Amino acid sequence: MKILLLGSGELGKEFVIAAQRIGQIVIAVDSYENAPAMQVAHDFEVINMLDGEALDRIVAKHKPDFIVPEIEAIRTERFYDYEKQGITVVPSAKAANFTMNRKAIRDLASKELGLKTANYRYATTAEELRKGVEVVGMPCVVKPLMSSSGKGQSTIKTEADIEKAWKYAVEGSRGDVVEVIVEAFVKFNSEITLLTVVQNNNPTLFCAPIGHRQERGDYQESWQPARISDKDLYEAQDMAEKVTKALGGAGLFGVEFFLTDDGVYFSELSPRPHDTGMVTLAGTQNFNEFELHLRAILSLPIFEITLEKAGASAVILASENSTNPTYTGIEKIAALPKTDFRIFGKPTSRPYRRMGVALINDTLKTPIEEIVERAKKAAILVKVNS
Repeated sequence: MKILLLGSGELGKEFVIAAQRIGQIVIAVDSYENAPAMQVAHDFEVINMLDGEALDRIVAKHKPDFIVPEIEAIRTERFYDYEKQGITVVPSAKAANFTMNRKAIRDLASKELGLKTANYRYATTAEELRKGVEVVGMPCVVKPLMSSSGKGQSTIKTEADIEKAWKYAVEGSRGDVVEVIVEAFVKFNSEITLLTVVQNNNPTLFCAPIGHRQERGDYQESWQPARISDKDLYEAQDMAEKVTKALGGAGLFGVEFFLTDDGVYFSELSPRPHDTGMVTLAGTQNFNEFELHLRAILSLPIFEITLEKAGASAVILASENSTNPTYTGIEKIAALPKTDFRIFGKPTSRPYRRMGVALINDTLKTPIEEIVERAKKAAILVKVNS
């Protein structure tokens, strides 16, 4: 099968590796050359994926069997035409189109499916944002409708924060949509990602829940399994199955939830492998999230997902701008027991850019806090230099 991968970051790279292992052909697409997934794909294209005509050209050129989106900034409304041409869009044109925009997925979850979410409003101007803040109250969170890795996300605590939050959200927006969502701050005890695998001809499966910690709107550490009550897990699984069924198609979805004193709140959804799910590269499961996504796409039956080990991931961040980043300390992390790492191969760096990840696994009896701490200590051993 031929797969056109739209977006070629570190998640795409691991997906391509999984696809190569079972003989699939992948063309990696991104807006810049030498993106991580391009380094391991059969072929690549460099285009602006918000240019619908450019997107049409490469689809016509390569005639893929599958189109697999990895990022948000894509002219996703074109996907409906590709489906009519007989191309499988992953998970589906509807899923990709809805979830690339927070407005569509939030309204589906809250208004159509009745899932519990934070109170929210939308804004297309700073004044509309101010009115939205009055409705949802402070503190509240502002996010662009299209963004990734926490870009443009901030918290409003005072009136003085509103203008700054608006400008930051617009600057961090991906695509040409100048609109933000402002949502009431949910007093949560923890956050989880529930990797949900939707199969074409077999039951929907769930990975063990993944906990994570964020800074600057981007994940810093993730761990599996996360602590969660049976009641909350059942509620999260029920919500995840409802929303993925409504979106249609097959593949792995990263569904995020807040765990609170009064139950589970739906937060966000990604129709693809999730950054917090990189913990599965530590060997925590019988299949990692990229293998699960691929198998579901290809309609290869997945009998079960088993939790084999406890594990944690911690990001390796750049501290400065560079057009030729190099790495020191790799021999230190390599010498640690039950430890692995990935260097993503990004051709440039900037402060706080995710350049790699440290991975730790241990027995299921090992306290998860201990494993997370080991991952954090391992990650800081690797320095990204200019």
